[in-house]
Parts: sequence; C-alpha cells; structure tokens
Amino acid sequence: MEGAAGSGPVREEGSVTAGSFPETGTGTEEGGGGVPGRPVGGAAFGARGLLDVLGVAAVVVDAAGRIVLWSPQAETLFGYRADEALGQYVARLIVGEEHRAEAMRLFGEVLGRGTTWAGTFPIRHKDGSTRELEFRNMRLTDDVGDLYALGIVADRSAVDRVETELALSDRLVDQSPLGLAVLDTELRYVLVNPALERFNGLPAALHLGKRPSEVLPGVDAAPLEAAARQVLETGKPLLDLQVMGATPADPGGGEHAWSVSFYRLEAAGDRVLGVAAWIVDVTERHRADAAADRSRRRLALVADASARVGTTLEVERTADELATVVVPALADIAAVDVLDSVLTLRRPDAPEQGPALFRALAVQAGHETEALAAADPPGSVALYGADRLVTRCVQTGRPVLVARVGAEDLPRIARGPEAVGLLARAGVHSYLAVPLIARGEVLGALDLKRDRHNPLPFDADDVLLAVELAARAAVGIDNARWYQNVRNAAVTLQRSLLPGDPPDRPGLEAAARYQPAQASSEVGGDWYDVIALPDEKTALVVGDVMGSGIDAAATMGRLRTATRAFADLDLSPTQVLRHLDRIAVGLEHSIATCLFAVHDPRRGRCRIANAGHLPPVRLPAEGPAQLVGLSTGVPLGVGGGTFRTARVPFLPGDRLVLYTDGLIETRDTSIDDRIALLVTLVDATRELPLEESCDRLLRELRRPGAPDDVALLIARSTR
Repeated sequence: MEGAAGSGPVREEGSVTAGSFPETGTGTEEGGGGVPGRPVGGAAFGARGLLDVLGVAAVVVDAAGRIVLWSPQAETLFGYRADEALGQYVARLIVGEEHRAEAMRLFGEVLGRGTTWAGTFPIRHKDGSTRELEFRNMRLTDDVGDLYALGIVADRSAVDRVETELALSDRLVDQSPLGLAVLDTELRYVLVNPALERFNGLPAALHLGKRPSEVLPGVDAAPLEAAARQVLETGKPLLDLQVMGATPADPGGGEHAWSVSFYRLEAAGDRVLGVAAWIVDVTERHRADAAADRSRRRLALVADASARVGTTLEVERTADELATVVVPALADIAAVDVLDSVLTLRRPDAPEQGPALFRALAVQAGHETEALAAADPPGSVALYGADRLVTRCVQTGRPVLVARVGAEDLPRIARGPEAVGLLARAGVHSYLAVPLIARGEVLGALDLKRDRHNPLPFDADDVLLAVELAARAAVGIDNARWYQNVRNAAVTLQRSLLPGDPPDRPGLEAAARYQPAQASSEVGGDWYDVIALPDEKTALVVGDVMGSGIDAAATMGRLRTATRAFADLDLSPTQVLRHLDRIAVGLEHSIATCLFAVHDPRRGRCRIANAGHLPPVRLPAEGPAQLVGLSTGVPLGVGGGTFRTARVPFLPGDRLVLYTDGLIETRDTSIDDRIALLVTLVDATRELPLEESCDRLLRELRRPGAPDDVALLIARSTR
C-alpha cells in the first residue's frame, strides 16, 4: 500500500492484487452485509438528516493503496485537506504502524474478494492523536475494469450516539404505556405502537394507511383531525386535547376518555414529515373528576334546598320550593303530592294496601314538555290504586326506582291512559318516587321524571340525594300543615267571638272587617261591635286586648260581653269605660284599649269616650277627612283612670272610621305618617260604598305578613 505517487496502478512490495489475500478476517459480512446486530439504515431519520448528524466522509483508494478521492467531511475526520491527502498512500497517511498490517489485510479482503467490511478501526489524526472511526468499506469497479476501495467513514462517538437514540426510541415506542401514533401529511397512520393497539382494540395493520375517523367510528374524530391539521400547518404543538368515545377494545365498557398531544415531525431543511400523537388513557381520572364534580353539585343542591325550602309556614309554598329546587338539577319534571288525610290531620280511611287519596301541591318542569300536562294540577285530588308506583312509595315508606322506563311501566306512573301517551311522547325514560317522611309519618311523595333532555337514568346516588331533599322538605311541610291547622282553628275561634254582619239600625249604615295576623298562628284580641240601644241609638265599639293567644281571645270575649251588657243599661260612654276598667283590673294579664261611641240620629251627633285607643277618623259629607280630637284615657285594666266623653257632630252623609293599630302600624314608618295616610285614604273613599271602602283601606294599608290582627268599623249617618 506504500509507493511513489503516479497516475496508474503501481505494484511494489507490499502492494495488493486481486485474489492475493487469504479468506480470513473478523467483522466481515458476505454480500454487502454489516457487522451483525448493528443498524445499517437508520430509517427513523431522513437521509440527509442522518448523514449530517453522523458527519459521514467518503474516501476512495485505488488498487495500489493511493487516495484518489477525498470528501470535505474527510478533512474534518482526519485533519488533512484534500491537496494533502490525494495521491498519498492511505496506510502511511492515516494508519499507525501498530495497526498497518491489520489494515492491509482488511484492504486485501475488500479488493481481493469483493466483500464489504464494516466495523470500528483506529486511525491516526493529523494532530498525532489516535481516534476510533466507524468504517464501511466496499469494492468499486470502473468502466475499464480497474478496482477501487470505497470507505464510508463516520466518527464512532457520533454513531454510538445515534444508535443509542435509535434504541431508546425503539424502546419508548414499543414499551411505553402511552399510545403513540405517527400520521403522515394526509393524516394517515404510518406507525402505531403496541399501547395504542391495546387502547383501540385493533392491530397496527388495520391502522396503517387509514385516518382516525376511519379506524375509530365510536369516537368523534373530527376535533382530532382538525387539531392534527392545525399542528401540521403551524408547527406549534397542541397539548392535552380531551377526546371521548368508545373503541373496539371495550365495546361494553361505556365511554372512555383520552388526552391527546400532537407534535409536528420535520426532517432536514424543514421538510414536514407528518405529526406524532401521544395518547394517554385518562378514563379513570375523568370518571373521578366527574364523580367529584357531581358530588360538589349535589352538595350545592342540598345547600340550596336548605336555604330555599321551608322559608314560609305555607304547605303549598314549601312544596313548590322543593319542586323548584330539584328541577332541572335532579329531574326534568317534578311533582309533590301529599295524602289528603295528612292535610286534614286525620287517619286515612283506606286500608294499608289499598288505594290512596292524594292532593297535588306542586308541579315543575325544566322546559316545555307534554309531560307537564300529564301531572295532576296543583290543588286537585286524585285516588290512585295500589298498583300505582306513587301509592306503593307512600304505603311502604321506601323509594321506588324505575331506572329505565318501558312501555309496561307507564300505566303505573301516569294518572290515566291519556297521560300515558303524553309521557311517552315527552320521552320519559326514567322514574323515581321518594316518600316525604317527617317525625316518622309518611306525608306524601316527591315524584321525579327524566325525559330526553337528560339521557342519563336515575341511579343509586340520585336516590340518596332525592331522599335527603325530600326529608328536609317533609319537615317544612309538616310544620306548615300543623301551623295552618292551628291557625285555622285560631281564626275560627276568633271569628266565633266576633259579631256577624252589623245589624240595620235607624239612621245608620255600618260595615266591618276583621283580619287575623298573617305572621303568627296565635289568636288575637282585636274586636268590633255594633250594639242596638233604646231610642234608636246605636253603640259603636272597637277594642284591642294586648298580647295574643287564648288568654287574649278569652279576655276579648269577656270585655265584649261586658260592653254589650253595660251599653244596654243606657249608660254614658264614660260610665261604660269605667265599668270595663274595673272588670279588666280583675282579669289577670288583661290590658286593653277601647273606643266607645254612641250615635244619636235624632240629635245628629256621636258621644265618644277613649280608653288609650287610636282616635277615629271623621269624614263629613262636606269637607275633608280629619282625626277626631278626643281626650285619651288610660287603657282598660290599669285602674283608676279618668275618662271623658266628647260630643262629635254626625250629620247625614258623615262617616266615622274606627280601627285597631294593626291597620296602620309598621316597623319602617312612623305612626304619625301612617295615620296621615289613613286620613288621606278615607277622604279618597268618599264616593265608595262602605263595603268597598273597607276593602280598599285594608288593601292599601295592610302589609303582607302583618304581625298583628286588625278590626275595622265604618259607620255612615243616613239622617
């Protein structure tokens, strides 16, 4: 391999000729193969990119061992410029003496037998250092039959790095628990790793050449493919795209969730190869997040129910609040029905397993639906047979769940054949009834339905939530029904102690109203009376016993009876109040105010005495309304009070308005302002009949939820 430089082959001592080398050597491959186990191609890289990474150099040596071609990369690897290397004997230039014999032997193998040799060989750099380079040597033949040796050379460390990266890539692709797919620029699969095969339930062969939408019909692949195109166009990675659907891997396992991230793949020169997609199965996390979100929403619903249900002591209002809370958060249609016997506080007459009489209290729907017309309207009463699911619910005191409603279930849910058709057309597919139980007594049922607006059926968690909501509402309904019952009894008692319609009296027309307190179930002590006296006279009385309850009502009854007795003796108003004061002193816890007036139509006047009461309003036939100036004595029951009688003109057409403080007192307005408003309103009712005047005054002055009862009496002189 060493000799003088020349233009043609020169054979000297040590030169090699074809066929002169023994068939020995290590690391050889027959027929152009490489070292066993070493990658030959590097298909994971683009050709130019891989050569650039390796810094591959080309060197051609003629049969005499002289360098005849020297690539630019060879200068980097060996340190010699082309003008320094061309024509030099290769062994003398780049091989150390200790390795020269081995180099000549391998050179002979390549030239002599035409084999290809690949392996690592130490070379001597121009700077004197020894370096390990990776060689691939092969024989070349030109057009005249001359032989040459071509050496493809790369730095060993660069080759090792590439091999390591390839091995790592292979391991990551094949053994990664994450799904990996490579799509070409047309979004067709060109690579699928085993993990993705498991995710999709399809072998790689059924992926290759197809788009995701063709491989996974159970997944909405349109967002996937749109995202991949965006990454192809912009080169900007897209991370954590959430995808839902079902695959052949788990056909009966329900919907799965995946997190997909896309990256653009580029070769040297910014040539776009396609996109890589990493897929992570996040189904469990998605289900856990969904369960946590559902729990949060349930807690919020319970908290909302605690704040909104039972805000008043009204049965119908409480039922409507419950129905409003559960729609649409829990159901699409909700109805609240109670046993009619519950509202009347009596035991049901029907046998335990027989039909049940229900009263509908509330119905709500989250949207327009025919199912709303299938429900019993609020206030109606219906008798349901023992086969009805709501009947079974109240009789057993246990929830009734039909997760998936079939045609055979609708007759047991609907109120009748017509309602069956309405529920079917509305798409009702799931039903739940839970009992309303308070203090161990079943009051009724909360009836829930889901239609096509909520495709999910009721489940065990929904049952628990509905039971919790129903239990909270049942206590409110129970409190309200007892309150209403006691209040109704109180009002009945109060009205029984009051007179009926004012009697017809000579020269006098009268109208009266009594309204119980709206914010309390306690009996009040307000009263009015119109008492016939001799000589066509009439006594007009309004009083107010302080406090409430049975004691106040009883005191009111005694004072009213006593007032009628003293008035019948034709005593003056002052004398009547004195006698009443002595009686009230003898009654325990009895303080009352009272206004006593006697109308004398013959003299056209009223004589009035006042025991701590609000002054009346006089509306003359001609002139504005005004308060009547009276000497106000102490309330009845204080004892020792002084009462005076005032004479007030009461001519034909004049009106006198007597009232209790429940008509005008409020918490946010002064009593003087309210009395002034009363005077103005009395003036405004001048042209109204007395009955309409009473109604208007109550309507204009009485506040909703008033805490006190009110008595109102209006008298008009007719002569």
